[in-house]
Amino acid sequence: MKRNIQAYLELSLAMALAGSSVVAGKLLISAFPVFLGGCLRFVAASLILVPWLLSSEKGFPRVNLKIWFYLFLQSLSGVFLFTVFMLVGLKYTTAIESGIITSTTPAVLGIISFVFLKEQLNGRKIAGIVLSLAGILVINIASVNPNINRGPNPLLGNLLIFSAVVGEALFTIFRKITSPVVSNLAGTTILSVIALVMFIPFASIEAISFNWAQTPLQGWLVILYYGGFATIVAFICWFRGLAKVPASTAAVFTGMMPLSAVILSCLVLRESFSLYHLLGIILVLVGIGFAAIDHNTTRS
Repeated sequence: MKRNIQAYLELSLAMALAGSSVVAGKLLISAFPVFLGGCLRFVAASLILVPWLLSSEKGFPRVNLKIWFYLFLQSLSGVFLFTVFMLVGLKYTTAIESGIITSTTPAVLGIISFVFLKEQLNGRKIAGIVLSLAGILVINIASVNPNINRGPNPLLGNLLIFSAVVGEALFTIFRKITSPVVSNLAGTTILSVIALVMFIPFASIEAISFNWAQTPLQGWLVILYYGGFATIVAFICWFRGLAKVPASTAAVFTGMMPLSAVILSCLVLRESFSLYHLLGIILVLVGIGFAAIDHNTTRS
């Protein structure tokens, strides 16, 4: 029982930090251009992860070219493109709606697993996917209400955020292939370094014309938080908790992500919360619950 409670706390913290990363991303793009901000995030993460890996595992793992290829795809889809879509999307939509949309990752993962991995979808999972997508539809319907501040182009922004969700789901698919031979720490380090290399060419162009002297202290603090807590700590807590409970149980805790994003968006960013958002988040959370319930466990 104590082991489960510890796992629940770790999973909850991981998803709360994941939700906070949406707010951190909104603050990041207010201080840095998209690619430069993303690059600095992974500079901070790599400066922590690489020495940690060298100290604890004595170097990078020796794997074949096939595994390196899948690690590259992981970093491209779930780290580089995820970050780009997320940060650009946050320019056009609110952090509240972004947090709600990112919580549909389990539903998107279920669809991708069904199409590409031929995994079966039972009635509960189908209901969960439908409800999650209905939640996205509801918050986009809010665009017809001129009294709700939703950003300069919420439909475009939400589409970009949903693209980030697809990248995150693909990241999980590729992780299934690499996890047997690459540890969590090594995988996180490699993916962060690969993403850093991808960001450098674009970030270098932005850095030339960027006014470094005008960067507020808040911008640098966000970089440290985003690279350290919202990236490394969230990842470690998630996989520690995941090792102690079934994946179906862990999936339920993804509901903490939109809750964290919504609460912090209201408190930190002072964004407005409407009935559309409330209905959307309820649909998404109920959808997660349906998709996460294991048929066998409901009988006990």
